[in-house]
Amino acid sequence: MGITTELPTSAAPRQIAELPGPRGLPILGSSLQLDRLRVHHTIEQWHREYGEIFRFRIGSRQVVAVSNPDLIAAVLRDRPAGFQRTKRLSQTAREFGFGGLFSSNGADWKRQRPMVLSGLDPTHVKAFFPALLKVTGRLAGRWQRAALGHQDIDLQADLMRYTVDVTAGLAFGSDINTIESDDEVIQQHLDKVLPALFRRLMAPVSYWHYFRLPSDRAFDRHLVALRQAVDGFIAEARKRLAHHPELREHPTNLIESMVAAREAPGSGLSDADVSGNVLTMLLAGEDTTANTLAWFIWLLQQNALARERLTLEVHRVLGPEGRMARHEQLAELHYLDACTHETMRIKPVVPLQTAQAVRDTVLGGVALPAGTLVMCVMRPATVDARHFPNPQAFTPERWLGEEAAEQALSSPKRVAMPFGAGPRMCPGRYLALAEVKMVMAMLLAQFEIESVTSPKGEQVEERLSLTMSPIGLKMRLRARQGAGQARTSTTC
Repeated sequence: MGITTELPTSAAPRQIAELPGPRGLPILGSSLQLDRLRVHHTIEQWHREYGEIFRFRIGSRQVVAVSNPDLIAAVLRDRPAGFQRTKRLSQTAREFGFGGLFSSNGADWKRQRPMVLSGLDPTHVKAFFPALLKVTGRLAGRWQRAALGHQDIDLQADLMRYTVDVTAGLAFGSDINTIESDDEVIQQHLDKVLPALFRRLMAPVSYWHYFRLPSDRAFDRHLVALRQAVDGFIAEARKRLAHHPELREHPTNLIESMVAAREAPGSGLSDADVSGNVLTMLLAGEDTTANTLAWFIWLLQQNALARERLTLEVHRVLGPEGRMARHEQLAELHYLDACTHETMRIKPVVPLQTAQAVRDTVLGGVALPAGTLVMCVMRPATVDARHFPNPQAFTPERWLGEEAAEQALSSPKRVAMPFGAGPRMCPGRYLALAEVKMVMAMLLAQFEIESVTSPKGEQVEERLSLTMSPIGLKMRLRARQGAGQARTSTTC
């Protein structure tokens, strides 16, 4: 039995049945109490009612929810030995065709991890900087045209175009340029995957194994289109490797690394491993970063002092023309980095993370048999006055040096874990942070934000589909006079 939290030697662990929690119905459990698009709100309310560790059922599945940051860290850091992806997540991901690093467990995860990490490390992200400039310049051009036409910008749609283009460029060496395309774009299919995955994860029973609804058949068509796109990326990579055999030893991107590793004798990798990780990269690269950027822009527009300080920093670092020129400038944007962490603290795009116990263990004084589902509820601790003074305020200063020491009651990075913790920490975090800095620096250097509006006025509705997104944000911009504007698609 693994012990993930210490207990007094005289204390006997509690059983799951002794934990508080909502009363569920026979068979269904608490399923009817959970609005799928806002399930995080209900679970956060249960945290307020029942405390930092409680239980509930979804159908026959018993779930233990924890919101204490120390317990969350214990779960996340005890992966993959003590906790792993849930069986339903792994199975459903395989059915969808992306049984890559994200959804794999055990030996499959260990085999794929080095291959994926090597393509997303800081060295590769730095080498990708010229292409990142190019894609950011295209987004600036798109927003420049909207500003000149006094048009509202569909914020998330544009940001998702950007993140898909960046991911395809870094990971696959493909310039798909959805930003400048009015044709059907790949994210129209990608957008359907995470909601469908989350819907199946939350379903009381796996009905789709027995019959398929019209929505399931419609989703199958999106999967076919995505698989065709993924097959195209892989075919292009194989063609490059055939024409340039030296790339097998020195691949220039993730997909070349994966294909070369797949074709190496005794690799143990399969075509499904390669295609699964390609699709996973597209999904992860699109949704989480685009949503973080959308929340960032919304929060910044509500906080004039932070916006003014950040704008001054951007102009100081980028100079009078307002254009990024060197990768090293990203490291000089300290306040922008603090604003990013403050955004992720208030609006974590993955507010719920669920793991499954590999072995019998004890967590927070509760005995968990092997197979128990543990849901980490990420936001309560990050908006708790015990850890952060005035926790609902957007205060980036709490992440900055001496100011952070004065602002925080706990170590901020030990409480807020937006990229997870332990061996399964998000491998794309370096790319995500670079994307956020590039977009925000371009936005504040080249534009003035006239408005960011929500269908609900001053409030923004949160929608959960595995990741938490703002609903319906529209942005209107005005080009800054004298700023280095996006005159071509290759500058920013």
